Amino acid sequence: MKLIKRKISSSEENTIILEYLEWTKELEDICNYIEGRKSWIVGYGENKEVYQIELHQILYFEAVGELVFAYTKTQVYEIKMRLYQIEEATKHNMILRVSKSFLVNIRKIKSVRPALNGRFIATMINGEEVLISRQYAKEVSEAIKAA
Repeated sequence: MKLIKRKISSSEENTIILEYLEWTKELEDICNYIEGRKSWIVGYGENKEVYQIELHQILYFEAVGELVFAYTKTQVYEIKMRLYQIEEATKHNMILRVSKSFLVNIRKIKSVRPALNGRFIATMINGEEVLISRQYAKEVSEAIKAA
């Protein structure tokens, strides 16, 4: 694969052009990474302030009852969407469902270790632990290897 970098002189938005003979998984991953870096979601702080949170900053999403929260390294934001809506909106950003109530940013996993009954525990880069259910373990494992 050849990489060409070219500085432009206009004030237009940066553009990436991929030229390919055959579409590969590697190219798909590059596209997903680029698209993921640009995406954001609206979250609400403690005092109901509204924030645009870049998806690459989010470690995981957690559903607690009727509420959904997004966790970054240092902050927690309430998200006014259902978990399945977030899952659909972030499907190209390496954010995967790992259990009924959690979505995890695969790029923010520090390590994974086995737990009981075919489940796993993911340790995030901030030290928090998230349980990966048996149902999602294979998909998460494959995504971690590909990331």
